[in-house]
Amino acid sequence: MKIILRIAAQVRLWSILLPLCLAFCLGQSLAPAFAAAPAKPPKMRLALATGGPFKDYQVIFQGMLKGLAERGLIADGDVPLDEDDADLAPLWAWAAKNAGGDRLEFVEDAFYSAGWNTEQRGRNKDRLLERIRKRADIDCILAFGTWAGQDFSSAEFTVPVLVSSVTNAVEAGIISSVEDSGRDNLLAVIEPGRFARQIRVFHDIFAFKRLGIAYEDTPSGRSGISFDEIERETLNLGVELVRCSSMFDIEDASVAARNLRDCHERLAEQGVDAVYIGYNNGMLPEYIPDLLSPLLKIRVPTFTQEGSSAVAYGVLMSVAQSDLVDEGRFSAALLEEILNGKKPRSLSQRFESTLSLAVNLRTAALIGWNIPLEILAAVDEFYK
Repeated sequence: MKIILRIAAQVRLWSILLPLCLAFCLGQSLAPAFAAAPAKPPKMRLALATGGPFKDYQVIFQGMLKGLAERGLIADGDVPLDEDDADLAPLWAWAAKNAGGDRLEFVEDAFYSAGWNTEQRGRNKDRLLERIRKRADIDCILAFGTWAGQDFSSAEFTVPVLVSSVTNAVEAGIISSVEDSGRDNLLAVIEPGRFARQIRVFHDIFAFKRLGIAYEDTPSGRSGISFDEIERETLNLGVELVRCSSMFDIEDASVAARNLRDCHERLAEQGVDAVYIGYNNGMLPEYIPDLLSPLLKIRVPTFTQEGSSAVAYGVLMSVAQSDLVDEGRFSAALLEEILNGKKPRSLSQRFESTLSLAVNLRTAALIGWNIPLEILAAVDEFYK
């Protein structure tokens, strides 16, 4: 009888302990499955500042979006381009609505363009800096061009600044050197020797002796086209640099275009055998044929810093759009590093392009240039 009672007591004990044991073990095995999922990191909220419309900015921004999509940081990077419009605003609006993804936000009302107006430039700088201080709803600034790069590289705040599409960020005073931006929150894409390489390629093709150039002889005018780099390279090549200075960094593009045409007339009168055209507010599609006419009359080759958008309207040659798209992809890689917590100053700013060419076939015919086969192999884009 005692044995039976002991067995019954043990049975009762196990009937109590076994459910507790099972519950504990089951709870332990299911704990990870029911643990709270880690919170997603907040999106990095982006603003974009620029001096005004410029076709290169569009192409670089397009490349940036492609690069961000390839890295999985946005869902859609296929932003459409309007060939007849150089304004970045529509592309920014598109990105704000369509880029998607859970890592980046293109803040719709955080696009600041000065329209190449110096007063608006100052207002935009003040508005964006005040927004950062008071609303704290911007986590990174994309600064396109020299104006925006200068404005936000010198401001006292900690929000990261990524500068793109600047002729020479060192000469423009935006960064300290190619190796060091000089500020923890700053970096600027820079391709050392980009324009010296363009001059060398141009010279390899045409072997000119007297190269004409129009520029604004001011600190900003010289740095805006990397004039010192061009001057050094022509000296290295034993080429005479024939200069014409005028006012180009002005709001009225029609006046800048007229001044550039006057310079081209003067260069033609001085007997140049090639002309290198720097970035210029007057290089708009509606003005390009007229400002090139003095050079076409004397049948000299032309190369522009403006890219293939200017080649489409009559300049003989420039770099192809693919170079600018690659620069945008490089910027996307830098933005990913910042997003992952890297200090901007710690990242390499050095970009190297492949220097593929764009050529206008009609202009080639007008100046009597039969394109050699070895040059054709280096051309990515042809325009008629």
